[in-house]
Amino acid sequence: MSIVVHVTHEAIQKMGGIGAVLEGLLTTRNYNEAIERTFLVGPLFSGADLGSLDSVMYHAATGTNETPHASALSDIETTFHVELVYGQRRFENRDHNITTLTDVILVNVANSNEDLTGKFKWELYEHFDIDSARYESEWEYEEYVRLAEPAYQALQVLIGEETATPVYIISHEFMGMPLALKTQIERKNGNGAENMRTVFYAHEVATIRPIVEGHPGHDVRFYNALDLAKSQNLLIGGVFGDPFWYYKHALIDKAHLCDTIFAVGDLVVDELRFLAHPFETFPINLVYNGIPAFELHLDEKLESKARLQKYARTLLDYLPDYVFTHVTRLVKSKGLWRDLEVLTHLDSLLASNDKTAVLFILSTEIASGRPPEDILEMEREYGWPIHHKIGYPDLVGAEIELNNGVSAFNLQSKAIKVVFVNQFGWDQASCGSRMPIEMAFMDIRKGSDAEFGQSIYEPFGIAQVEPLSFGAICVVSNVCGCCGFIKHATDNREVPNVVIADYTHLNSSPKSLENVLNIGLVERTQIEVENSRDIAAKLLGRLPRKPRDVEDMIKEGYEIASRMSWEVVVKDYFLPGLEQALLNETNYAKRNTTF
Repeated sequence: MSIVVHVTHEAIQKMGGIGAVLEGLLTTRNYNEAIERTFLVGPLFSGADLGSLDSVMYHAATGTNETPHASALSDIETTFHVELVYGQRRFENRDHNITTLTDVILVNVANSNEDLTGKFKWELYEHFDIDSARYESEWEYEEYVRLAEPAYQALQVLIGEETATPVYIISHEFMGMPLALKTQIERKNGNGAENMRTVFYAHEVATIRPIVEGHPGHDVRFYNALDLAKSQNLLIGGVFGDPFWYYKHALIDKAHLCDTIFAVGDLVVDELRFLAHPFETFPINLVYNGIPAFELHLDEKLESKARLQKYARTLLDYLPDYVFTHVTRLVKSKGLWRDLEVLTHLDSLLASNDKTAVLFILSTEIASGRPPEDILEMEREYGWPIHHKIGYPDLVGAEIELNNGVSAFNLQSKAIKVVFVNQFGWDQASCGSRMPIEMAFMDIRKGSDAEFGQSIYEPFGIAQVEPLSFGAICVVSNVCGCCGFIKHATDNREVPNVVIADYTHLNSSPKSLENVLNIGLVERTQIEVENSRDIAAKLLGRLPRKPRDVEDMIKEGYEIASRMSWEVVVKDYFLPGLEQALLNETNYAKRNTTF
């Protein structure tokens, strides 16, 4: 048995991908049988809803004192000038009857002790050559540096300094690196941290994302440049310039000082090894994300699809033969324009086969959701979501550009129409009176014939393959980390349930690295147009023609998803990775001489 400490901004509630990973890991039997106690450590954000915790045992600001450690926690607050909250958070998997209670430590560092913070920054510089002065204007950097020492002391109090149980400090992305480095310092100095191990959990490589998203060549340019750079023994600085302008890079650059690294996808491993020489031989563990695996009967799928078809007929005045979906965050990395490229080719193919389809894009910049009364008003006034208007409560930010593309496609298409639903939720209460009263969010998962997810940067991509066990065809790009897990789960055989779009393949070998770095919008667009034609043809060939085809897709999809479940991830990847960190004493001793 062991103790695991997850350091993340999602310690109190799920807000994104890391929260989904925590939920997946912590609600498995394999995790709970191996891990004695779990801590979630993160900042106490202004206005945080402590009501989302199952219980609060210490919070001096509200007079809550239900732990024998209250005096020691109070001393930490006084020393570091911080505010601490200690409580518990419940995780549940009702489908498998699993409930887990985790300890939660939240730290408000807004008024932390400047002298002690300065001393710790000097230690980061002295031991690890991290120049915090460059990043002090970045609050995210400052916040997690300030958090490290009081959080470390709180863990010592709550775990007990004398325990011999292995304790793993897991830094989810850059956020936990200051605490991991603090642990390394204490361990080096022999201050009671001998049983503690540190893990860097790479859900992405923060240095890489802005390079891919920020250049019009996107993944086509970057991944071809990465391949050529590797063949020439070049690192990121020699290809894309000094990355230390970015505060996140300054921290993840030191991840090789941890006892081990977890990477959620095969390309994440390659990207990490591209950062600096120590990563090239470092033991990086693939720890894929898990996906849900639900058993579904044919009649359930057809019922959900019928609801989606009914909604489409209400909006579009025709009953589509096929229902496509894309449920995603509205960010550049998701490559939503590629959906329209594929549909442009598929439209003529379906028309020639006398078939029709609809694509529901569910994405929004208003994560909290628009008020139901505003949705009803937009419905009545101008026919939302078929028609949109610029400006809140309708189109804002990136929604405008996406809707422009959708409108242009719908003007020229014959067999397929796209419906852009820029609203959080998928039921009548959230999406208006024209949605069937019986509709629920799971219908957009269960009823889909194909889910799109052709990202330009996607370290894993849980959402893209969530509908797999429901018999949907998952159309993903080759840069999605889930592709590697799919290959493992299928023994590298091609399956009808997954279509992998390769937008990074160049028609001819590049003459030089400089040639690749010059790939821009024109070259990328040409490749997307050509490759999306092949994807459309492949998708058409795999779409089910009769109920027996659907049944086969459900069966195959469930078998694949079962081999990609969170139970499999914990048993085959996560726990062996922790074991490697525990046994990594020799490597630690070697690295210990360098800092």
